[in-house]
Amino acid sequence: MVSRRAFLGASVLAVLAGLAPFRVRAGEARIIMFTQPGCPYCAAWESEIGPIWPRTAEGRAYPLSRMDRRDPLPQGVTLARGVTITPTFVLLVDGEEAGRVEGYPGEEMFWIFLERMLRQADLPPLEG
Repeated sequence: MVSRRAFLGASVLAVLAGLAPFRVRAGEARIIMFTQPGCPYCAAWESEIGPIWPRTAEGRAYPLSRMDRRDPLPQGVTLARGVTITPTFVLLVDGEEAGRVEGYPGEEMFWIFLERMLRQADLPPLEG
């Protein structure tokens, strides 16, 4: 389980690093991480994956934005269905949902599920 200190630190990081609005660009693929206050699994992801995400091939290829699951979607974003589980990671291609990973089952399983989502979306293999 995540300590209270780690949770608070991850929560502050999420607010500072990614809950700001973003723009959807034509031809862009990106990931939105849907969160909600008090979500221990969101805090665990922020603690275990968040710091390294920008340095991974996935993080470089698919910029990650964070949104509260209850906030309205940015203009130009279409999801296949609503978000009820947090965290939920939605892959957007040209603003349309191309796949999702619901929940955070731990670091090892997250990477497996993420790879599966990217493969099912028919995206080119990542280098690095």
